[in-house]
Amino acid sequence: MSLGRFKYFAAALVSVAIWGFFAIPLRNLQQYPSDVILHYRIFTSLLITWLLILLFRKKEIKNDIAYLKSSSPQSRKKIYLLTLTAGVLITGNWFTFIYAVNNVSLTSAAFAYMVCPLITAMGGFLILKEALSRIKLVAIMIALISIVILAQGSLVEVLWSVFIASLYAFYLIIQRVITQLDKLNVLGIQLIISFFIMLPLFIYNHTEFPTDINFWLNILVISVVFTIIPLFLSLYALIGMPSSTLGIIIYLNPVIAFAVAFFYFHDTISPYQVYAYILLLAAVIVFNWNLLSSIFQKGYDKLNTTDVR
Repeated sequence: MSLGRFKYFAAALVSVAIWGFFAIPLRNLQQYPSDVILHYRIFTSLLITWLLILLFRKKEIKNDIAYLKSSSPQSRKKIYLLTLTAGVLITGNWFTFIYAVNNVSLTSAAFAYMVCPLITAMGGFLILKEALSRIKLVAIMIALISIVILAQGSLVEVLWSVFIASLYAFYLIIQRVITQLDKLNVLGIQLIISFFIMLPLFIYNHTEFPTDINFWLNILVISVVFTIIPLFLSLYALIGMPSSTLGIIIYLNPVIAFAVAFFYFHDTISPYQVYAYILLLAAVIVFNWNLLSSIFQKGYDKLNTTDVR
């Protein structure tokens, strides 16, 4: 695998790993309603993102404006519609995920990111015509078995998980289509869309302005570490890899979330959950086997070359 391809794989890996720890700051804000957390997450992320864009990415803004002006009316309309839809989907995903963590269960939120890769992979195959090799189909079947094992619990949790997963899966598929524009600028526009979606709810449910320093520290961490950075990395990764590949890498998210629930929050974990998460990890490795084997082979060849010298 070339260095060019590896950087997209690494970006996807880091973004997913970061999201695996998202429950920690969310649990610190458990006493606040889900919509309040989301309001300030979006507002803070919006301010920081556009501050970065206006200070450091003026050239990218000019390039994107020039591209849109040179595009046909049909192409511009398609980009606008896809960007708007993506903004709606990611806002819905954020709200339902926060609600699930704080009001349903941490496992239902984690389970969503087990269902999401299957929906993303199949959506990429059916909608974007992305190729699925036999080994990738085997990986999807392994993941499906683990999901069936974990779905033996609450039906409500499973339905929540499927809904959360579907929102993010179709968001990824749309992002794979929007490849012509700068990814940070796209994220900035999507945050503006999220802002206007949530603004009426914010005004309607507006309560006292939070003054607790811990609230703002956690919101800042959520905005920068768990919103801007991983979203930008995932959008960047989609430049050089199929949405199905990023979708399967997302399986690392529930594996890490599982570890956080067990080691950090000391949640009770049953043996069948352990087996299911091991299967999930196996599915990630199998799905990306060609990618990973090429990395190891390249490292091995480099080591042998160094030894010869």
